[in-house]
Amino acid sequence: MKIRRPRWPRTRTGQRRLVQAVMAGCVLALLPATWLYVSTADRLRTTADVPRTEVAMVFGAGLWDGEPSPYLAHRLDAAAKLYRAGRIEVVLVTGDNSREDYDEPDAMRAYLTKHGVPDRRIVSDYAGFDTWDSCVRAKKIFGVDRAVLISQGFHIRRAVALCEAAGVDSYGVGVDAKHDVTWYYGGTREVFAAGKAALDAVFRPDPRFLGPKEPGVARALAAGR
Repeated sequence: MKIRRPRWPRTRTGQRRLVQAVMAGCVLALLPATWLYVSTADRLRTTADVPRTEVAMVFGAGLWDGEPSPYLAHRLDAAAKLYRAGRIEVVLVTGDNSREDYDEPDAMRAYLTKHGVPDRRIVSDYAGFDTWDSCVRAKKIFGVDRAVLISQGFHIRRAVALCEAAGVDSYGVGVDAKHDVTWYYGGTREVFAAGKAALDAVFRPDPRFLGPKEPGVARALAAGR
């Protein structure tokens, strides 16, 4: 079966309509990304000026041989710095533990304890399979109403927008990252992920796994008082 290749319209009217359709498609594709930038414009901070907040959330970013990837390590370093500076009290680490041989939250916990955050001040969310799930679970399962979110710059706007949609009053800290292949891939991926984020914010689907409420954050906060 022969597949016919698309042909450039022969008439000027057809060509103009095709160009208009392509331009409209580009505008529609970029609308979600524009929404992320506009809606989070006043919510981004640095580790030096982020408001003092009880809880910080660190999103998983992959493991290398069971240890946090360099990108995840940068996020955890920022959380440890905020804790040592007294700007946060508890760190909620949220990531993927869907396989027996892959455990982001425990790897994140081990890294933080090595960098000065007491184990009793770390709470693990083992079902943070994506950003939306992590935000919804922070609110509904762990009872987090306000948080500092920590991620790379290319992801932090989406994290803030989704947590706000989930009911978590959020500020975002975008940590520095080397502009390597991973960084460019992450930035490109965000253009497409913005579309899913917009749908999540509008339709607010249930996470892949919700489960019962957990008192981990409340206990961690009480332990330091």
